Amino acid sequence: MVSSLPPIVTLLGCMLLVLAGVGIAYTIASAIVLKRFFVHQMIPSRRRDSVTLLKPLHGSEPMLGANLATFLAQNHDGAVQLLCGVQRADDPAISVVAGLAAACPDSSIDLVIDPASHGASGKVSNLINMMPKAVHPVLVLSDSDMAVAPDYLARILAALDLPGTGAVTCLYRGRGDEGFWSRLGAAGLSYQFLPGAVFGIALGLARPCMGSTIALRREMLDRIDGFARFADVLADDYAIGEAIHGLGLRVAVPPMLVVHGSAERSFAELWRHEVRWSATVRGVVPGAYVGSVIGMPVPVALLGAALVPAHGIGLAMLLLALLARALVVRAVDRQAGEPTAPLWLLPLRDCLTFAIFVATFFTRSVDWRGQRLRMGADGRIMADPEIPA
Repeated sequence: MVSSLPPIVTLLGCMLLVLAGVGIAYTIASAIVLKRFFVHQMIPSRRRDSVTLLKPLHGSEPMLGANLATFLAQNHDGAVQLLCGVQRADDPAISVVAGLAAACPDSSIDLVIDPASHGASGKVSNLINMMPKAVHPVLVLSDSDMAVAPDYLARILAALDLPGTGAVTCLYRGRGDEGFWSRLGAAGLSYQFLPGAVFGIALGLARPCMGSTIALRREMLDRIDGFARFADVLADDYAIGEAIHGLGLRVAVPPMLVVHGSAERSFAELWRHEVRWSATVRGVVPGAYVGSVIGMPVPVALLGAALVPAHGIGLAMLLLALLARALVVRAVDRQAGEPTAPLWLLPLRDCLTFAIFVATFFTRSVDWRGQRLRMGADGRIMADPEIPA
């Protein structure tokens, strides 16, 4: 059968099918690399280091109290201070922290309420306000939506002791806490972000520093000029890592997982969140972001098959892409110990990932917890409520 499509459309379809083939090979490789990355996990011993856990908070997430509690339930013999911070006296997180303090009277839990702003990043302003109350020499910063296992501190402190290490960060998987849309968001973390991150780290193609965990000693924070240096940076966690690399040190990524609780309750909320996250990645590593399309073989093969409908190769590529992605899901779920989302949700998740990938190239501002931030050069941000997304 002779195709009635213009030659340029057929050529584009063929190119997409070739790209899908590359993506299938990459996807299978990422599943293998992920499995090997977590094979050699150390058995950590109990530690006596004195640690301050930094928790900048904003609002009450559905499992905020439970997430915070996991950081107190540690197999750790040293002093631990849980230091939380908010910028509004009416922030709902305050009551959650108070409830946790009442439930854990033997734990050291402190709260800083300070509206002072030090730049466009509310999170970094919060951290700056919290620091005068931090009492211990080891600082562990993590986002409010993270949950950890009892050996978390032992593992990251052991990694922090490795020669040439300036900080430690952690890989994470998703967990949906608010129904369908949150599970769809969590699936993107577990089945798209995690395999790509492991692949990049294992092959030396990436050097991440993530909000899931940034553990460092106080003197290291002083050497990179403190949190104030990052007050106008959207990707503050990545910038902290780059500052440490600039000192000739590395950010270690031990073979362990923490959990990110996704709380999106609607498609619009999920879209805003993921566009902001994708725009952040595009801003700091544009080349790697463009190349991440190879991790989306299902929507790429689907487009290719639509543009070259007269050839069975399109359908074959789509089926192979689905099988390859299923291998990734199996590898991630085995490591996590439970599924993030049902397998049937994966094609929808992959198509959403591709749509966000494309939309990000047209994004010039992002929404961060109700604040409109205009993106500038070198990852800098400026508060600008007037500019549309």
